[in-house]
Order: sequence, then C-alpha cells, then structure tokens
Amino acid sequence: MVKIVGLNCHPVKGCAGTALDQAVLTPAGIAHDRTFMVTGTGGVFRSLRRDPRLALVRPRVSADGALLTLRTDGSDAITVAVDLTGPRREVRMFGDPYPGIDQGDTAAEWLSDVLGSSSRLVRLPPEYHRVTDGLTPGTAGYADGSAVHLTAVSSLAALNERIAARGAGTVPMSRFRPNIVIDGWDEPHLEDRIRRAAVGDAELGFAKLAIRCAVTVVDQARRRAGPEPLRTLAGYRRTPDGVAFGVKFSVPREGKVSVGDELTVTAW
Repeated sequence: MVKIVGLNCHPVKGCAGTALDQAVLTPAGIAHDRTFMVTGTGGVFRSLRRDPRLALVRPRVSADGALLTLRTDGSDAITVAVDLTGPRREVRMFGDPYPGIDQGDTAAEWLSDVLGSSSRLVRLPPEYHRVTDGLTPGTAGYADGSAVHLTAVSSLAALNERIAARGAGTVPMSRFRPNIVIDGWDEPHLEDRIRRAAVGDAELGFAKLAIRCAVTVVDQARRRAGPEPLRTLAGYRRTPDGVAFGVKFSVPREGKVSVGDELTVTAW
C-alpha cells in the first residue's frame, strides 16, 4: 500500500517549506503554495540558485490566507496582512512576465535585511490563473512547473545508495522541495509511470517529469552548495530535457489530502 508520508507547502517561492498534516489540493496545488515571490532589481524574481539565504526564511500563511509570517533563526519574526487588492505590477520569472501585488515596505525591508540585497515581496493576484503545460494541463502559482511536485522514498533511497558508493554524503528529501512524498514501493522511480492517481478526496494527473536544477545542491539548513545530487543523477537519470527526479502533476479534481492517505494509481 502506497501512502502519503509527507506534505509540504512552500508559500514563498525559494523559501523554506512548511510541513503539514493535511492540506487542500486546489487546481493550482496545495492552498497557498508558491503564491508569493521575492523580487530584486527590476522586478526579477530571486532564485534559490543565486540567493541561497532564501532557504533560511520560514514563511507561514494563516489558514484563511489573510496573514503571512516570516521568520529565520537569526531574525525577529514579522507578520504582515496579505494585500490582494493593491495595484498589479509586472514581475519577471525566467524572463517571462507575470502579475504581482506588492506586499509593502515592512516585508520588503525585512527581506532586504535577511538577504543582504534590496528585495520586494509580491503576491500572485487571486484572479490570475496561469496555465501550465504537460500531458495533463493545469494551473499553478509561481511554481517552476505544474501544480504538485511528488517524490517517493524508494527513489531517494536508491539515489543515496549511489551517492554513498561514491564516498559522498547523502541528501535529504528537502533538497527536492516536494509537495507530496509517498512511501510503500520498493522499486525506485515507479512514480514516473503514474498517469492518474486518487489520493484523499483529490485526483492527480501526470504532467511531466521533474527536471532538476542547481537548487538541489543547496543545503536547505546551512546554505552550503556541492555537486550532489546532480552529479550522481546525471549518471543514471538523464533525459533529453535534463536529469529527472520526481514527477509534476496537475489537479483534475481538488479536495483534502492528509498524511497517511493511500495513493491509488488508476492509470499507468
């Protein structure tokens, strides 16, 4: 039996995730996931690839989405009222334009101090529905790809076995920043073959494999970077689009999901 063993929401793109016991899967993924983004000069998003200190910021959104709290181990926490009605401004992610609502000077000053560079915080306008591609099209917020990113414990175990064989240190699942982590299969990367799955009250539809980037080499706790896991993945998980680990899904049917829920594959 395959079950959910981890649920994570990343309210602010690039920042630390919040572990959840249960969540609502909306058409754009876990409620509040990647609905905020930090921008720098010219409204260009700040990426964990270039700003590893983002991983130190631990955001939490209230259940109703009205309040956002930001904290780090070394800074006082702040709580700001989420603005959904302010002027829309253009921000850019991977060169493409997106709308954003600036969340004010308090959040901007706090983030600028933590990151050591002038920064603003924006929120995705509630009326904006970004269409994503893949086998099962869907919508998403400021996520790199589709609404839901799923990984499997067996796949990480197989990867870490190969990393350890090289004499390098193993990596935790947090390096891959998944929304849903499943366990119950012995075979690694079996999740690649899922095309439809029911979990909790929701349904997942396969969009595409998750192609990994330099974010995975950033230690989410200490901000150190190294060659793993990309070096090892490149040796056995290379595709025409890059090295793959995990799967991106759309949400054809929304609903509540919880840690412990069974995942039932309805189409391979």
